[in-house]
Amino acid sequence: MSPLENILTQLWPWYIAGPILGAMVPLLLWLGNKDFGISANLRHICAMWPGKKPAFFQYDWKGQQWNLWFALGIVVGGYVSGYLYPGDPVDINPVVIERIQSWGASAPQTIVPPELFGAAALASWKVWIYLLLGGFLIGFGARYGGGCTSGHAISGLSALQLPSLVASTFFFVGGLIGAWWILPRLVVWITGGGA
Repeated sequence: MSPLENILTQLWPWYIAGPILGAMVPLLLWLGNKDFGISANLRHICAMWPGKKPAFFQYDWKGQQWNLWFALGIVVGGYVSGYLYPGDPVDINPVVIERIQSWGASAPQTIVPPELFGAAALASWKVWIYLLLGGFLIGFGARYGGGCTSGHAISGLSALQLPSLVASTFFFVGGLIGAWWILPRLVVWITGGGA
C-alpha cells in the first residue's frame, strides 16, 4: 500500500479532520460562495432541467455547479472507501451488538444491521415504507427548515445565524430520539423480533 493510500484508509483524529472541515467555510467565502449544503442540489438539478418550470427553479444554477460536483464527490468517495478500500471489519461495542440483537436483528458485521440496509432487505414492503417515509421526511424537513444538517451546522453556525443554532439543536435532539426510541421499535417492527 502506498503512503497516500495508507493515509486515506486510516481514521483521522479529530484535531486533523475537524480543522479541515472547519476550513471549508472560509474557503467558500473566499471563493465567493456563502452557502454550503447538500439538500440544495435537488433544486439545482431541477433548475437545470430544460423546459418550462416553476419560478422556484428559474435561476442561474450554473453558479452552484461546485455544489453538484461536491455531492458527486461524496458518492464517488463513498464507493471508493466502501468497495475499493473496505478496511478492517467495524469494531462495534459488545453492548451495542447485544442491544441490536435484543431487537431481533443479527449482530452487524458492518456499521448497520443487514435486515435494514442489506440488499436482501429491499424484498420487504416494511423496508420500502421505512425508506419512502424517511426520504420524504428528510426532504420535507430540509426544504421547510431552509437547509440540511451540513448547511445549518457548518455554514449557518459559522455565520452566527440564530435559525441555524435552533435547527442544529433540534437535529441533535431528533437524532437522540431516533436512536433511542424510534430505531429500536422500527427494527422490531421490520424483523418481527424483539425482547
